[in-house]
Amino acid sequence: MEYLHTMIRVGDVDAALDFFCNKLGMVEVRRTESEKGRFTLIFLATPADEANGASAKRTPLLELTYNWDEKSYAGGRNFGHLAYRVDDIYATCERLMKAGVTINRPPRDGYMAFVKSPDGISIELLQKGEAKAPMEPWASMANTGSW
Repeated sequence: MEYLHTMIRVGDVDAALDFFCNKLGMVEVRRTESEKGRFTLIFLATPADEANGASAKRTPLLELTYNWDEKSYAGGRNFGHLAYRVDDIYATCERLMKAGVTINRPPRDGYMAFVKSPDGISIELLQKGEAKAPMEPWASMANTGSW
């Protein structure tokens, strides 16, 4: 058995790509459009996976599925979440906040944070290696919304 990808449905391709690529830092590795099926599939990888040949090796990818005739999807929380390891949890959260992303669960413990995509998909961010020492403003920052 080989893990291939995780698929999430998106209601707005531009908003999803802005979030996952411009803000979160992922890279589009391939795209498929089906006029007959009326859908677009966009496959994303992390920069590290792309540098290691994600598109050629078929490493696990994130598949964004855009069904042309559907514009919104409720219940993103029932999916659970996607998780990504980051080099610096504090720098990542600061960059996301500056880009207008709400940090739903701040990294108070120096290890874990949650944000949401424009379609309500929870994204868990985990510090690579050991947790960082707790520091402000994160240590005293409250949760916002659900995660």
